Amino acid sequence: MKLVFANNYYYLRGGSEQVFFDEMEILSAYGHKVLPFTRHFEKNMSSEYSRFFPSAMYYDGVSSIKIFLSAFKLIYSFETKTKFSELLKYAKPDVVHFHNIYGRLTSSIIDSAKSKKIPVVMTLHDYKLICPSYLMLLNGKHCERCKGRKFYNPLFTLCHKNNFLASATYTIESYFNLWFKKYDWIRFFICPSMFSLKKHLEAGIPEEKLVHIPNFIKVKNFKPDYEPGDYILFVGRLSKEKGVLTLLKAVKGLDIELKIVGDGPIREEYEKYIRNERITNVTFEGYKSGEELKSLYENSAFVVFPSEWYEVFGLIAVEASAYGKPVIGSNIGAIPEIIINEKTGLLFKTGDYNELREKIKNLLSNPSLIVQMGKDARKRTEEEYNAELHYKRLMEVYGKAVG
Repeated sequence: MKLVFANNYYYLRGGSEQVFFDEMEILSAYGHKVLPFTRHFEKNMSSEYSRFFPSAMYYDGVSSIKIFLSAFKLIYSFETKTKFSELLKYAKPDVVHFHNIYGRLTSSIIDSAKSKKIPVVMTLHDYKLICPSYLMLLNGKHCERCKGRKFYNPLFTLCHKNNFLASATYTIESYFNLWFKKYDWIRFFICPSMFSLKKHLEAGIPEEKLVHIPNFIKVKNFKPDYEPGDYILFVGRLSKEKGVLTLLKAVKGLDIELKIVGDGPIREEYEKYIRNERITNVTFEGYKSGEELKSLYENSAFVVFPSEWYEVFGLIAVEASAYGKPVIGSNIGAIPEIIINEKTGLLFKTGDYNELREKIKNLLSNPSLIVQMGKDARKRTEEEYNAELHYKRLMEVYGKAVG
């Protein structure tokens, strides 16, 4: 089978890009031809098909007024449509698979596929079809104001960057795609969790178009270490919705070190907080990858995943489980689908630092429980989140899309 994979970025920027690259890799390993499509960016990996990529689009550090004046490029790009049509003409794919395309590639590439009558599937890594700001968040807490296609709410809540022009651009984008039925051509929307599927079903996406396929990891690349280490670990972006402040409150005064791995917009705020609160058992490790990250996982006692938004999946929790580490996670979004409470880890009430503190103390006082939960977590990861099963599920969807 020949496929084209489209995503805004062609470098490892986050969890959605990890899935994007991993899927292309396993499909290629099974003998399929997979061609990428993205925008040009300095960080992009090299590709023999880069001649088809549209020009770079940078908005970080650009004023909101300039973004608003060039908003149509964020909503619908004729350059991208033309370039994608050229790639489709060259490749003649059986199926096109979209990942994140809004705001950079735009829905214009759906029109390219439609004009050539090529079936399209799309993985929903966030809630963009429900929420213009795509995270269903307001002031760091989950928000459902825009459900039912009430996309005007950002004009009043300023939920995107607390800025009217930025929020207005996202509102216009959502209504543009709705009124002109841009997503109607997509045959199937792949939801990484049942929680995501349920939310999109509630929002009016036809049930027959929604398919549940969990994300996966290359399990064989993760060597489990069941022996509890002498610290607990957080891995993720340092932003409000990730629940870091709840975690800092929970570990204050505990006789265990917390290592925080990752970076983000409010790292300095968290560092100031621990100084002001005289929290001495927390260290910020910064962004880590490769062998450094692997070592941090392997030598930890367990991982804490205190997210406070509707996690679409939770790749960190699956990676921790693959290393044989139990996870203490908040009871929100897709997290309870990954963490089996009191079996592969523990769940706590979202945002409740006192309950999280008790869960941490409970595990620390039961080393044998840490080991057993770690083994159960690894076993479940091997069974549910492996590449072979993911490939089989993808091929079923592609087959239906073509059929």
